[in-house]
Amino acid sequence: MQTAVLIDYGSGNLRSAEKALCEAAARAGDEVRVVVSADPDVVVAADRLVLPGVGAFAACMNALHARPGLIEAMTAAVRGRGAPFLGVCVGMQLLATRGLEFGETAGLDWIGGEVRRIQPHDPRLKVPHMGWNALETTRGHPVLKGLAPAPHMYFTHSFVLHASDDADVVAWTRHGERFAAVVARDNVAGVQFHPEKSQAQGLKLLGDFLEWRP
Repeated sequence: MQTAVLIDYGSGNLRSAEKALCEAAARAGDEVRVVVSADPDVVVAADRLVLPGVGAFAACMNALHARPGLIEAMTAAVRGRGAPFLGVCVGMQLLATRGLEFGETAGLDWIGGEVRRIQPHDPRLKVPHMGWNALETTRGHPVLKGLAPAPHMYFTHSFVLHASDDADVVAWTRHGERFAAVVARDNVAGVQFHPEKSQAQGLKLLGDFLEWRP
């Protein structure tokens, strides 16, 4: 049986993410055990990892650093051993080189780029961006294989990841400006929206992630 570790670093949506992952595993019939942990020994041995995220970039990055050995364990599992990784919302943003929320904060730098505030260029469009948006996919990816065409996902955020290389962007969406909704490189993927709040399509995405073999 595989172990999918949901990384616990104090993110506010941890329990809803855990419930959705367990439901996705049950629907897919996968032999996957979902574990919530910040223990470096558990993280480094995981078959796959999910990093949720709610809050500010700097606060979330500092929370990861505050747990001794956690980032090193994540790096060893993902970058060293090739375990599939999914970042969700701020968990996706932390993949960037740096975040520009409340000053400049270094990110994991697993996908080059920076996180900047949404600039919709239309005063009628509010920030934070909250609501349902359709995905505009640019290429196929195993994490999206079970989704309907132009699926609608639920977003709630004020900042977005601007990838240095557009080839790392798998799907876009729009809120006044176009921004990355899904990024992926090698065994690392990230989604700006919340699959756990995106009903059937979100559960399908999580199921696809649990089956992903990079």
